[in-house]
Amino acid sequence: MISITTSPIVPEVVLDEMNSHEAGAICLFLGTVRELTAGRRTVALEYEAYPEMALRKLAELESEARGRWPVIEIAIVHRVGRLELGEVSVAVAVNSPHRQDAFEACRWLIDTLKERVPIWKKEEWSDGSEEWIHPHPEPANP
Repeated sequence: MISITTSPIVPEVVLDEMNSHEAGAICLFLGTVRELTAGRRTVALEYEAYPEMALRKLAELESEARGRWPVIEIAIVHRVGRLELGEVSVAVAVNSPHRQDAFEACRWLIDTLKERVPIWKKEEWSDGSEEWIHPHPEPANP
């Protein structure tokens, strides 16, 4: 399941996609809107994407992860629009026969998503200022 959505991300729905009798592990990562970033108070975030390109890049990441780890299912859901503190902005789930592969694939997917996928984030700060951020490269783990 790969999706760009304006609707709230419901973790239980993402986990439902992971049902498999072959899986011994499910790893779920939820990115949420935090209040403090580098000492500055965040009021809200706004995400924008070029959906066709973002979905294509997410599919490429899924394919690459499947080539690197013995995963059974992958779900990547990213929300766009305005998000308030505590809301889920992104969910990545991976199931695999073994936990180490599930953990590694999940971490690689979220780290690489932040580097490669054309989704932009606007930070709305408590002082009234705003700042668009992306890409925000963070080195992906091999």
